[in-house]
Amino acid sequence: MRIGELLGAGRSADVYALDEKWVLRRYRDGMDATPEWIVMSYLGAHGYPLPRLGPRDAETPPCDLMLQRLTGPTMLDSLLGGGLSAPDAAAVLAGLLAELHTVPARLSPHPEDRILHLDLHPGNVMLTDRGPVVIDWSNTREGAPAADRAMSSLILAQVAVDPRSRAAAGARALLDALLPHLSASGGIPAHHLAEAAAQRAANPTMSPHEVALIGEAASLITELTA
Repeated sequence: MRIGELLGAGRSADVYALDEKWVLRRYRDGMDATPEWIVMSYLGAHGYPLPRLGPRDAETPPCDLMLQRLTGPTMLDSLLGGGLSAPDAAAVLAGLLAELHTVPARLSPHPEDRILHLDLHPGNVMLTDRGPVVIDWSNTREGAPAADRAMSSLILAQVAVDPRSRAAAGARALLDALLPHLSASGGIPAHHLAEAAAQRAANPTMSPHEVALIGEAASLITELTA
């Protein structure tokens, strides 16, 4: 397999071109992507919009995922470029969360547990010709849907309260538009927001500046949902 040009770099992984149909996602620290591949396979079988998966075998390095090559901007790029409004983006994000939370948990015996993304924000949604597609499933686990709603809201709120971010005003507009959708889906209980804040604070990819914003971001969500 010939690895081509670097197409993108995230906090923990890089994406390389393989050909016109496939890309390779590789974790820099060698993290095993097998659990992610299994969850994505499960969700794909349920019709959830995510990239198609390429084959894996005994010779595939554990840190590699072969994924469908997607064409289109991220929701973040479309928002920043003015091609998508905050209300429209909020409706799409809320719909993606709600659709994900219709998929039963694969392992958990708890009847209310679902598959969670736990990093669903505009940078992880590709707007393709077949509709929005959710990428980057590295944080996925099973649990209460409210945990996913809390995490998506907190990620947006961190940007909204960041005085250094050029996207702060847009993130606030998106958060304002998103929260009513999430309230209608069950809301964000305080203990799930606190859990999301603790998880963000413990995330090794967060800078000290980002970690320092978590408390203010959580307070903003509490204020807006009171």
